[in-house]
Amino acid sequence: MYHFVCTYDQLVPNVPFPTEVDERFVIVTLIEDEVYCIEDVCTHDGGALGDGETEDHCISCPRHGAKFDLRTGEALTMPATEATNSFKTKVEDGKVYVSVDE
Repeated sequence: MYHFVCTYDQLVPNVPFPTEVDERFVIVTLIEDEVYCIEDVCTHDGGALGDGETEDHCISCPRHGAKFDLRTGEALTMPATEATNSFKTKVEDGKVYVSVDE
């Protein structure tokens, strides 16, 4: 099931858009005209990623610096060793939708 999260024009390229979808905190990010969504949680210590710095399709955890791929949720650097969840997105009629069903 897809949930409306924002309009497409609310997204700024490479800037995380933290929001809540079906009781889950997520980050929606526009990268090279594609919309991606990962869970807003660092798998190292459970902290939020949404305020982290972004660069080259990655977000750095603001607490300990672990990096995650915004497109896939993959953990790219220590201290994180596990991926954060990634979710399906779609854009229809200028609206962004996310499915958090696993």
